[in-house]
Amino acid sequence: MQLKFVLPVLLLNLCGFTGIDSVIARDDGRNDTRDSLNITIKQAEDLFLKNNLNLIAGQYNIDDARAQVITARLFDNPEVSYENILYNSANKRILDVSKQTGQRAASISQLFQTAGKRNKNIRLAKMGVQQAEFQLFDLLRTLKYTLRTDFYKIYYQEQSAKVYAREISSLSKTLVGFKQQYAKENIALKEVLRIQSQLYTLQSELNELKDDIDDVQSEFKLLTRTNANLQIVPQLEFKLDGKDVLQQVTYKKLLDSAYTNRYDLKLSHAVIESSNLNLRLQKSMAIPDVTMSITYDRFAGYTPNYTGLGISIPLPLFNRNQGNIRQAKVAIDVSKNALAQQEDQLQSDLDNSYQAADRLERLYNSFDPKFKADFTHLIEEVYKSYEKHNISLLEFLDFYDSYKTNAIQLNNLQLNRISSLEQLNFVTGTPFFNQQ
Repeated sequence: MQLKFVLPVLLLNLCGFTGIDSVIARDDGRNDTRDSLNITIKQAEDLFLKNNLNLIAGQYNIDDARAQVITARLFDNPEVSYENILYNSANKRILDVSKQTGQRAASISQLFQTAGKRNKNIRLAKMGVQQAEFQLFDLLRTLKYTLRTDFYKIYYQEQSAKVYAREISSLSKTLVGFKQQYAKENIALKEVLRIQSQLYTLQSELNELKDDIDDVQSEFKLLTRTNANLQIVPQLEFKLDGKDVLQQVTYKKLLDSAYTNRYDLKLSHAVIESSNLNLRLQKSMAIPDVTMSITYDRFAGYTPNYTGLGISIPLPLFNRNQGNIRQAKVAIDVSKNALAQQEDQLQSDLDNSYQAADRLERLYNSFDPKFKADFTHLIEEVYKSYEKHNISLLEFLDFYDSYKTNAIQLNNLQLNRISSLEQLNFVTGTPFFNQQ
């Protein structure tokens, strides 16, 4: 091998590793015709609140529940009946309506609910509105968590994609130079294949990373109803380096906030309350309602132009609403059990999320802030060592791959740390650690 012919080609291309944005953009595999949308997390949340179809549908559910309150407040309509003689055998007239011989009767009746049924139905309907609101707010909590984690995933995965793109760009040019030198028989084929193998590995890894980015981008654009052809470019406006964010809030405060502010818990409490009210309603349904009526009969058997006042009450001999009362009691037990399970799950989720966030914060803050810059400088020194034949091509590529691995792991660590804080926000239902 005549490395003196190869080194200028290799070093010229590898020095571009730290460099040119236009090369990165091309090698990142993105369609140059796609427009980009530079967006901060605050702008993303504003778009989400304005455009998200799930939130709009949740608002419709609230409107529907409010309409049910209107229905519950309405009284039963009165019933009117009229009867006329069909055939008068005395004068052989059909539908006799004459004043002298025509027979007609009419009545009007009104149902009056007893035992406070109407008021209980109104209260149940109002609880339905409250539950619809709690469902909307909990949906908002869930979707906002997804939105924010997607935002950070896109940002840090794009940073990792740039690392791959730089290395692929450099190795692609190096491979061209190596092939030229191999054609001149200045280097062995194994040198070419080693570079080519490394390049194919990087391209495969970058392709998988792009697939992940595209999936997250797609979900993010659906949440914000952003044009599907846009390329989302998150803009971070904060740094967590060296900050003990988790220590600013005690664990007890996190737990108390979760019990106070989680709308799914509020919903479960509301379900228990409405179940208790429904039991009272079902018991009141066993009490008969009263129907009052006024009747007029022109030629009644008792006296002409008869007017009567009537009242009817069903006798609760057989049906006393036993089945619905039993179902209402079971529903109370079911809802209480569901709340207990939910509270146990909340405590478990909070403890798990807190421990994970604490470990990630300690790990990240244990890193020397100069480590990344020092490692980049080390790679530059490796170039020089390779130029002086102090290390082999294989050792040089191993250092090169180590830099790539380190940079990607650091990006993943930062993403995991921010995601763990967002998880705590989600579990507690409170934006304790929102990074704007």
